[in-house]
Amino acid sequence: MKKLMALDLVFYMALPFIVWNYGREPFGDYYALLLSTVPGLIYTIYRFVREKQFNISGLFIILSLFLGTAVNLLSGNAENLLWNQVYLGYMYSSVYLLSVLFRRPLALYFAVDFAYLQGHPREESKALFSTKGIFKWYQMVTGLFVFKGLFQSSLKAYLIYSYGVDGYGQVLIYRQISGWIFSGLIAIGYFYIVSQVRRYIKEQYGEDSISPAEQADGAS
Repeated sequence: MKKLMALDLVFYMALPFIVWNYGREPFGDYYALLLSTVPGLIYTIYRFVREKQFNISGLFIILSLFLGTAVNLLSGNAENLLWNQVYLGYMYSSVYLLSVLFRRPLALYFAVDFAYLQGHPREESKALFSTKGIFKWYQMVTGLFVFKGLFQSSLKAYLIYSYGVDGYGQVLIYRQISGWIFSGLIAIGYFYIVSQVRRYIKEQYGEDSISPAEQADGAS
């Protein structure tokens, strides 16, 4: 966990901040912003390949990378790029919210994908995670994803509105800090779901066996 936090800090905050600060003068604000997104993009692809994420989780990551890169390249200038990232963040929050409203919480499908990588059949995991008394917690965890997106996008919008492009350095710092806080809350949510699944298995089958949901915390 500490190693991942350190790598996140380097690739999502430190390197982008350095590229942004030292690239503005030679390249201009817009290209410095574009270049500052490269370390995070490369690191995200690396994590995707290394952790072998597939299906809903993998598709979500690939689409996010594609949309983020396309928006950055088509924005035209630095300020438009920042605002478009805000709108994209709100769009992701809307996707999570719709999954809750349609009772298809993405947090559940992320957990199913991760359990599958541990050798558990998808249909069995999905059926277990959809059990009454457990399903609602996946709805709530997905709600955390919604709130995370709304909070971070709104904070970014406030900083851009208040400081313009010059506020990008603050955006990087506050986004990373808030990202860690929300990731911690989401991880706690997954761990709690694990305890509920264990309890359910014990009540239904009279055993305290290890279930697919015990891998679910890794999906956060």
